[in-house]
Parts: sequence; structure tokens; C-alpha cells
Amino acid sequence: MTPDPFLYEPLEGFGDSLTSRRPWNTSALIGVERLNGRVAMLGFAAAVIGEWISGVGPAGQVMALLRWYLSLG
Repeated sequence: MTPDPFLYEPLEGFGDSLTSRRPWNTSALIGVERLNGRVAMLGFAAAVIGEWISGVGPAGQVMALLRWYLSLG
């Protein structure tokens, strides 16, 4: 008895899924994008507050964090 071959879905070309008739759960996408935007705003506010407190920009803060982390070992 031979096993049934596994059938793959047909391949889609680049960008085809955006124009196909597949149903999209747009209400879930709206919630995800809203959450993503709010978290990005929090990150930006944290970077600005960190710069205000330390006097060092975001790149300098990341470098200071890396120096601190590497000095622990």
C-alpha cells in the first residue's frame, strides 16, 4: 500500500495574495496595527526621556547598555 503524496497549495507569485479573493480578517489587522503604533510611541517617549535624563542620545544609550552588559562577564 503506497502512502498518499502530500499535496502542497499552489504557489503564489509576489504580491498575488494582496489581490486574491482570500478573506482577510481586517478587524484583527486594525487591532495589531493600533497596538504596534502605540508601542512605537512608548519606545520613542522612553528614548526622549532617557536622553533628557542622561544627556546622551538613543545611540549613546544603546552603547552604554552594551558596555555595561559586556563588563559583567
